[in-house]
Amino acid sequence: MQFARVNDVTIHYQVIGGPADRPVIVFANSLGTDFRIWRDVIVRLAGEFPIILYDKRGHGLSDIGKTPYSIEDHAADLAALLDLLNVRDAVICGLSVGGLIAQAICQTRPDLVKALILCDTASKIGSADMWNARIAAVEEHGIPSIVNAVMEKWFTPAFRNPDNIAFRGYCNMLARQPNEGYAATCASIRDADYTEAAAHIAVPTLCIVGDQDGSTPPDLVRKTAELIPGARFEVIKDAGHIPCVEQPEALSDLIRNFINTTNTAGEAQ
Repeated sequence: MQFARVNDVTIHYQVIGGPADRPVIVFANSLGTDFRIWRDVIVRLAGEFPIILYDKRGHGLSDIGKTPYSIEDHAADLAALLDLLNVRDAVICGLSVGGLIAQAICQTRPDLVKALILCDTASKIGSADMWNARIAAVEEHGIPSIVNAVMEKWFTPAFRNPDNIAFRGYCNMLARQPNEGYAATCASIRDADYTEAAAHIAVPTLCIVGDQDGSTPPDLVRKTAELIPGARFEVIKDAGHIPCVEQPEALSDLIRNFINTTNTAGEAQ
């Protein structure tokens, strides 16, 4: 395991080497998960591209740090990690809140971003009332109290089959995140709005969404893609909010094809 101290928090990360003439892909995961959600995508892309994964503050094996957070705090952590690893011009692939972090880092540290892959995310996600209710529930009753409701947004009915052992594992992943880090990240999503900034994104961008996403539905992601000049939009069939779990082959193919057919294929370090 690899750990780095950035911005007074310890960040858990992993570097997987790849060809030096290929861009680094940086994966930023969703709310209530750690970087293991990308495993089935990584095994399909490893060897083709250098890869960086990390647990944002308040999640996985990373520190909780001082709360509450902003999306800019999360972006500053990622920027500091990439600086430490001497990475520039990376392809930032962010899922849900990871997509907000990707949009933020594109705005604050454009030198780090060669392209964006925005998975199941938007320029603004949810309402203040929704997030405040989520925070209150977690603070009063803990994350286990919201697992069932969240899973209905994350995964398709087929994946939520009681006989699916993997589904039980992802319930455990959510329930075992730190309450404080989860609630603080909910607040960061609540307060983030990159609607105006989206029009100024000047790097190649791919927006992807599962056709059954209950958190950031296809129409919301499509509207975000329409705000970004030249952005591509793709829908993955038979997937909810986390297509890297339900449809990793389809997501991997979209990532690979996007990088190979845009001007992102040059050296990135």
